[in-house]
Formats: sequence, structure tokens, C-alpha cells
Amino acid sequence: MASYHLSVKSVSRATGRSAPAAAAYRTATRIENQRDGLVHDYTRRGGVEDAFLVLPKNAAWAEDRSALWNAAEGAEKRKDAKVAREYELALPHELSPAQRRSLASGFAQEVVKRFGVAADIAIHAPHPEGDQRNWHAHVLTTTRVVTAEGMGAKTRELDVLQTSGPAVEALRELWAVQVNRALERAQVAERVDHRSFARQGRDQVAEQHMGPAATALERHAAAGRPGLTPGGGEAGQPVTVRLQAYAESDNQKPPAPAAVTRISQRNAEVRERNSVAALAQRALEAARERVGELEQAATQGARKVLGFARALGASIGADRRRQEAARQEQEAERVRQVEARRVEQERRAAEQQAARERTAVEQVWARVQAEGELARQKEAEKAQQKIEEERERPAITQRPRGPSMGR
Repeated sequence: MASYHLSVKSVSRATGRSAPAAAAYRTATRIENQRDGLVHDYTRRGGVEDAFLVLPKNAAWAEDRSALWNAAEGAEKRKDAKVAREYELALPHELSPAQRRSLASGFAQEVVKRFGVAADIAIHAPHPEGDQRNWHAHVLTTTRVVTAEGMGAKTRELDVLQTSGPAVEALRELWAVQVNRALERAQVAERVDHRSFARQGRDQVAEQHMGPAATALERHAAAGRPGLTPGGGEAGQPVTVRLQAYAESDNQKPPAPAAVTRISQRNAEVRERNSVAALAQRALEAARERVGELEQAATQGARKVLGFARALGASIGADRRRQEAARQEQEAERVRQVEARRVEQERRAAEQQAARERTAVEQVWARVQAEGELARQKEAEKAQQKIEEERERPAITQRPRGPSMGR
């Protein structure tokens, strides 16, 4: 499975090291240190799968690896100066070579962008005597900003205690995000986490970092070689540094049978404890998963019952609404019938009243006509009587009138 590892180290003159030697060793190249004249030739070294530079813009002069690291070495005057900084990265073995290169390059580009430094990336294959999944990369960066003119100011953010912790933690988180994205693109289900077991809430203990010297001793013991022969590593360095040079590119766990160092023995005990804790954790997770399945089944059953109850309630509600609608329709029909009877009664009463009024009018009219006829008769009788009286009255002789005085 994919594992997480990112460590930040310094290449310091205080330990007898130099930037050209560190770069030559990691990239399996030949670089002459112009400061002391030593030639560091590691062109015969195996295990270096790929090596390339990532530079800031307008820094074409640094495309020459020798020029870059001699400039980094020459820019420092102190005898204990930090001449380079190294980021050691574990690359997922599930990725292809192209994917591993892209992943390491992406991290280096982000470091270059954040701090303005130059980065020299070397991708190393697993050591023949170690874990064959241990693909890893060494990202060696300058400790100064790289400009078009040469080396610039120191990048103090990673040197000062108050800022180095948060800066390294941000890089560790960045690396976890980039690894998980690469695994997702490669359709690998595994994921890594930069947080400690305690921060993740896991009941496990972290193994102690072996370091290059202990790793070299374990490898020699596993190969049946009880001691170390001189040589190897960066020239002119003490034995402990040469031990580190022997194994620093292979930060891997030693084979189980070769637990000869105290660190390896403790790590074996930690692995055993973590194995038991992992089994218990898996059992707990299985129980939780089963409980979750039961809860899900219960939830689904409850949802079905609730759905049935809702459907039944909806059906009952619909029946009630239909019954209410029928009752309201019956009530409306009853009201309509009552109103129709009332209207009919009022119509009949009105007709009867109209008939009575017509009868009364007819009676009055008949009486008026009778009275009129009687009055006409009386007038006629009066007129006839007057005529008769006139006839009985003697005629009055009238004297004729004479001619007018004027004639």
C-alpha cells in the first residue's frame, strides 16, 4: 500500500559536506567543487532512475548543474553554513515511471514557486537488498533565491524556528494532497495522510526513523557482512557521514531477520503492536460496518413502514375528502331543494295575490262602469226631460228688427 514520507534535511559544512558533492551523489553525475578542488564522480552509481532541474524563470545560467551548485557553494562564507536543503519524498510504487516523475516535479515546482530557489530532483529506485516498493525522490534545493544574475538572498523562512515549523507542515500537507491526487488519477484506491497517528485518531505507534547509518548496518547484517568497509559516500567525510552516504538515498525498512540495531528491534516491536492494533481496528471497523448495515436496514424498513403509513394516511385522507365532498354536495342539494320550494311557494303566493288583485280591479272597474252607465243614463234622462220641457213651453214671438239708422 502507498505510504507517506517527507523529511527535510540540511546540507551543512559543519558535517563536512558540500553542495556539489550532495548533488553529484544524488544525481549520479560528476561535479568538481571549485571551492576546494575536489572532484565528486558518481557516474558509476546505480539506482538513479531520473534526474532533472526545476528552476525559476529567467535563470537559464542554472541549467548547468555544476554551475548551479558551485554558485550555491561559493555564495556561503561561513565554515558552518547551510549550503543546500534536501526534501526526501516517498513515491507510491503503484505509479508508473512517468507518473512518479510528474509527481516529484510538481512538488519541486511548488517549492521553487514559494521560495524562489532552484531544485535538483533525483528519482531513486529501491535498493536491491531492501523493500522493492521503496521508490523515492531527493529534491535538493538552494538555500538562496536564484535570480537571472546569480544567487540572491537567503530563504530564512525555513531557517527561523518561528516560521520553519508552519512552513514545513504546509509542505507536508501539500505533498499528501499531491500524492493522493496522483493515486486518484492512477485509479489506485489507497490514500496517504501527513498527520500523525494521534492526530488521525488511530491507536498506533509510529516507528522510529532508521537513518542511513542504522539502515546500512542492517543491510550488511542481512547480507552476512558484520562490518563496514571504508569508502562510499561523499569523499573526505567522516565514517558516520560515509555511512549516511551509503544509504541516505534509500529510506526503507530493513529486512525483518536482520534486526541487529536497537532502533530496528524497537521498530519490530512497534510493527507487532501495530499489527495487533490494526487487527483490532479492522474488527472494530467490521463491527461498526455491520452495525451500520443493520442501522441502514432498520432505516430502510422504517422508511418503508413510514411510506406505507403515509400512503395509508393519504388513502384515508382521500376517502375522507371524498366523503366530505359528497356530504357537502348533499347539503348543497338539500339547500337547493329548500330554496326551490321556497321560491315555488313565493311564486304561488305571488300568483294568488295577483289573482286577488286582478279580481279586485275587475270588480272596481265593473262598479265604475256601472256607475258611469248610471250617470250617463241620468244625464240622458235629464236632457230628455229638458227637451220635453222646451217643447211644452209656449213660443215667444219676436218683433222683427228694422233697418239701421245709417241707412
